[in-house]
Amino acid sequence: MATTPLPPEADPEALRRVAEALGVGRIRRHVFLCADQTKPKCSTREDSLASWNYLKRRIKELKLEGVTDLYRTKANCLQICRGGPIAVVYPEGAWYHSCTPEVLERILQEHLLGGEVVREYLIVQRPLHEGGFPNSVASCRR
Repeated sequence: MATTPLPPEADPEALRRVAEALGVGRIRRHVFLCADQTKPKCSTREDSLASWNYLKRRIKELKLEGVTDLYRTKANCLQICRGGPIAVVYPEGAWYHSCTPEVLERILQEHLLGGEVVREYLIVQRPLHEGGFPNSVASCRR
């Protein structure tokens, strides 16, 4: 089977350099926030963007990005579709509802800095496997 040549912007070595410069290999925690949705359902687009902008600003102010190997990603939809904005923190797998700037501040202070899940806003918690990932999706279905 013939392979299609990669476009220049998909050069694996160049991509590795970018990932290395961003510290992707050091990520220990990752916050995903439902924001700027194509079809807003869990919150208004304006409210979700206010939360996203707050999260970005506070992570920078608290010097958490890079130093603590914390990453943040704006997700179009985390599929809960009510009680949002919704956030999830990995590897703890802590899913949070009602993530206004005030709630995000608690998540930053209590969970990310203090190590305690904010139970008041917790939807569910499903930590990632400590020993790595199963070999297939099928092996996750128990």
